[in-house]
Amino acid sequence: MHPTLEQDGPAVPRLGLGCMSMTGTYGPTDPHEAAATLLEALDSGVTLFDTGDFYGDGANEELLGRTLAPHRDRVVLATKTGVRRTAEGLVPAGSPNDLRRACEASLRRLRTEHIDVYYLARIDPAVPVEESVGALADLVAQGKVGHIGLSEVSAATLRRAHAVHPISAVQTEYSLWERHVEIDILPTIRSLGATLIAYSPLGRGLLTGAVRATTRYEPGDFRATAPRYNGDDLKANLAIVDAITHLAAAKSATPAQIALAWLLTRGGDVIPIPGSSRRPHLRDNLAALDLHLTATDLGDIDAAVPDAGAQGARYSDHGIALVDQ
Repeated sequence: MHPTLEQDGPAVPRLGLGCMSMTGTYGPTDPHEAAATLLEALDSGVTLFDTGDFYGDGANEELLGRTLAPHRDRVVLATKTGVRRTAEGLVPAGSPNDLRRACEASLRRLRTEHIDVYYLARIDPAVPVEESVGALADLVAQGKVGHIGLSEVSAATLRRAHAVHPISAVQTEYSLWERHVEIDILPTIRSLGATLIAYSPLGRGLLTGAVRATTRYEPGDFRATAPRYNGDDLKANLAIVDAITHLAAAKSATPAQIALAWLLTRGGDVIPIPGSSRRPHLRDNLAALDLHLTATDLGDIDAAVPDAGAQGARYSDHGIALVDQ
């Protein structure tokens, strides 16, 4: 039985598909392969597709619109808004007028009349969250949005938002080495009957074992500016990856499968959305659904990861200032 987003929300599989990497966040991509990956994911039972209007300045939504519109009745479309991308990074844009304009643009790019889950990507410090969520609630009343989500918010802000309109999903980073949500955000999500959508469940690719100390990031790769993926922080984190890789070999699995299978043990209300822009990566990730981790395996994983998790901040100073508000 598939979990649902909120009690009356759409049914979704245990794994969704994060689409951000399909339009260049981690370097150049092949749009034809990305489209083929979307269709193979759908044929493999994935129905939750996650995008954002600031991914590739709208190109990501356009890709999903072109590829998935003929299959709209089989797809749960989730997109994000409330920020705009600048040379310095993301800048909040959460006023009611901003959100109304953004929704209309996303509907056009996604080639749909209805967004299933619409996230406020970041809290705008200049706009009370009640005003932003009130604008999203108006879009629900108009039939343009099915369910409201928030991304990277504190437990206190989530409660304030939920008092205006039910919040169906909260999206934040969650992985075996990034567990800050377990302190108070995840318990609050559960108390409200919402679902946690776990993005970057593979540590932006590091937990796959694909990145080493000698790796040179492609131009435009987000990881080049984030402390966790560079210098001494990277070296420390690669020791965690090596330990997970060793555990994976003992299970005849890949480290990515171990990382995803671990998240799948955190509860049916936790839905990881690993990003894949190529079909081999998609297949590898989906195989995690068949991987069983024993209590001993889980203990070994916990022992391999320091209590503090990964070393170094997950965003630049500018990006960190925008999360958990």
